[in-house]
This record gives sequence, structure tokens and C-alpha cells, in this order.
Amino acid sequence: MGCDRNCGLITGAVVGAVLAIFGGVLMPVGDMLVEKTIKKEVVLEDGTIAFQNWVKTGTEVYRQFWIFDVQNPQEVVVNSSKIKVVQRGPYTYRVRYLAKENITHDSESHTVSFVQPNGAIFVPSLSIGTENDTYTVLNLAVAAIPHLYPNAFVQSVLNSLIKKSKSSMFQRRTVKELLWGYTDPFLTLVPYPIVTTIGLFYPYNDTVDGVYKVNSGKDDISKVAIIEKYKGKKNLSYWESYCDLINGTDAASFPPFVEESRVLQFFSSDICRSIYAVFGGKIDLKGIPVFRFVLPSKAFASPVENPDNICFCTEKIFSNNCTNSGVLDISKCKEGKPVYISLPHFLYASSDVSSSIEGLHPVEEEHRTYIDVEPITGFTLQFAKRLQVNLLVKPAKKIDALKHLKHHYYVPIIWLNETGTIGDEKAEMFRSKVTGKIKLLGLVEMVLLSIGVIMFVAFMISYCACRSKKIK
Repeated sequence: MGCDRNCGLITGAVVGAVLAIFGGVLMPVGDMLVEKTIKKEVVLEDGTIAFQNWVKTGTEVYRQFWIFDVQNPQEVVVNSSKIKVVQRGPYTYRVRYLAKENITHDSESHTVSFVQPNGAIFVPSLSIGTENDTYTVLNLAVAAIPHLYPNAFVQSVLNSLIKKSKSSMFQRRTVKELLWGYTDPFLTLVPYPIVTTIGLFYPYNDTVDGVYKVNSGKDDISKVAIIEKYKGKKNLSYWESYCDLINGTDAASFPPFVEESRVLQFFSSDICRSIYAVFGGKIDLKGIPVFRFVLPSKAFASPVENPDNICFCTEKIFSNNCTNSGVLDISKCKEGKPVYISLPHFLYASSDVSSSIEGLHPVEEEHRTYIDVEPITGFTLQFAKRLQVNLLVKPAKKIDALKHLKHHYYVPIIWLNETGTIGDEKAEMFRSKVTGKIKLLGLVEMVLLSIGVIMFVAFMISYCACRSKKIK
């Protein structure tokens, strides 16, 4: 009977040891299976989960606009006063609802080429008013003249046309006109004008962004979705040195197995440059653990604070040899127009940049850009891209509308918030196909290991106690 008991205890201990070993072995084996599955499903080719979501996003993406309504236009024109603004908005549009077009696979180079069609549909239910709401904003054409035509004689000629059209430094425009285009009365008087219709995003509907050529990840999963070429080139021709390179993905996804230490690089045609985000914390998004990556303050910092930004400096920056932070001159990308990009309300910008504007209130939580990435797959499940469009206005003695200005202004026109969050249906699918299975596998591993260790220890203690009792 003693033998039976001892044999049973030893058997229990052996079973416990086997379970513990099996649980331990299952960890690396399970990780290998997960890695193999993920590597297969994130490749950009027909039949994968990644390709299905890549061709047409299942997430509804909205672009909200806030207009900076100028309260004291006459005081600014006559006395060069500070510009007082009040933000009006949001005015919301649905964007990125069109599938990628002209998709071409190149099996030799393991790349996929495509264009992204542009389209914007106004969403009244998510807006404070209609597209016909009218505000006082900077006159885009008049403000650009000193930059596009520095010659004094040409400015004098254009000044007569500005006066004839009754144009000034500021104008009244509807939201729709400001964003998507209007026929400018001054430009229509210019002989042989290059354009007569202008707007912050004109033209937009029925246009495309691209051609993009991205890595499919078939040969090397660490390169999946990384942009190889944009419009047939590996660089942009806007900046000097490494600043001109097209780096990373388009931010819709990143190579899988994202770690907190990784710096996520991505290219944005909106700001005509590559940029990056750094780890900012972990959050739970509809039951899915994600890493939040944020655009750091030093991304738009001056070379004094961030020497890596020296090649984003341009001759046109009026900031004491690029010592001011927070604005990016993208005029080369905008055919010479004095367009400057910043974060909303000049978040992280030097005080000199916003000193001539009243009514701005930067709040990091509301105005920073972030990307929420599921770390195993590298898919972006939520994001908020926030930018502000500004024009640099400088004094011009030959132009009556600008001759009384005593200094230059970075005039904020609008700021935008482009957001997208994975839908409930897609989140459920993601939980069941990806994170749910991984959680279940991890649970099985831990249960087997725990039960095995407990059984082994318990049965071995009992066996030792019985042996000790028998000896006594």
C-alpha cells in the first residue's frame, strides 16, 4: 500500500513536471507560430488581412477645420496692430473614403505602386454651421505678391490692379471658398494670369496623391509598407541633405513587432517632408492594447534646440538665422507661395512666432499629433493628425494694402484635425483574429506552467513527507 501511495505521488509529480515543461516549451513555440502567422498576414499581397485593409481603409476618417476669424482687419492694415483672431469650427468633412487606384505589383522588386484619390464630403451633423458661413481671413493673393514678385516695378503695376479690384490685406470668404477655391477678383485682372482660382486646398476633389511605390514586405517583413519612391523619386527636391529623403511609411501601418524604443518614421505629403513619432504610452482601444506614439516638440524645433533640423532652414525664414522654433517654411513645395506649417495655435513654437497674434491658446492634449499602433501587427488603429496653415505676410512699400505694416506676421488661416478610429466591427474582428488568439495562447501557456509547477511541488513535498514518516 505504501508503494502504491509513493508511486502515485511520484506519478503526480512527473505529470506536474511534464505540464510545466509543456507550458514552458509552448511559450517559444507559440511565439514562433504567432510570428509566422503575422509575417504572412501583414504582407501587401492579394489574400492577406493587411492588403484587404490597405486597399480601402475600414476606418471612417474625418478632417475637421477651424477657421481663424480676424476681428480687427482695419487696425492691422492702418496701424500694424496685433492681429486678433477667434477660431470658428469645427467644419467637418469625410476624407480617405476612396480605395487606392492603379495598384501594380512588381514581384521582382517586391513593391506595390498606387495612387490615393482625394475626396472630401461635408458632414453637417459634425459641423457648427454650413459651408456658406462667412469669415474675415487673410487675402491669399495679395499676401503672396511680395514673395512671388520682389521687383518694385512689378509690384507697382500689380498694386494698381489690387486697388482696381478693391482688394485688401483681408477679405470676407465662405468656408467652402477658403478651403476648396474661389475666383479671385485681383487675379482675374492680371494679364496672362497663371491661375485665377485659389484656395487653401484647391484643387482637391478628383485629384490623386502619388504615385507611391511601397515595399510589399514579401522578401523582408521589416520593410513592409515603407515608401521606396514618391512620384518616381526617392527624394523631394525641396530640402538639403538628409531632410530631403522620403523615410518610413504613410503612417497607415508600420512594420510589425513594434517596440517602445522604436522611432516611427513616416512621410506626409501635406507638409512636404518626412517626420517621426516617439513612444508616449500604452492605452486600451476597444479592448485592444495599443502603443501611442506622439510627434515630439523637437520635430519642428530650431537647429539650436535640434541640430538635425538644420537642413529644414531656408533663406526666407525671418527668424534670426533659424533660431525660432515651431514653423516650417514649405514655400518651395507650394510654388513659392509663403506657406508655413505649424502645430495648431503655434504649439511648441517660439514666442516670437506668435507675438503678433492675439487669441491663440495652445493646449498639448488638443493640438498635438499622435498615432495609436497595435504593436504585434504594426497596424495604425487610431490617429489624430493636427496641423495649422499659416501665411507669412511682410511689408511692401509699393503695395498700398501692405505698406503700413511695420514688421512681418505669421498669420494663421486654419487648423485641421484629421482623425480616424477603428470601427466596432473591425475591432471585434481584430480581437478575434489577432489579439484574442494571442491572449488565449498566453493564458494556456501560463495555466499549464502554473498548474504543472504547483502539482510538481505539492506531490514532491507529499512524497518526501511520506518517506520521512516511513523511515521514522
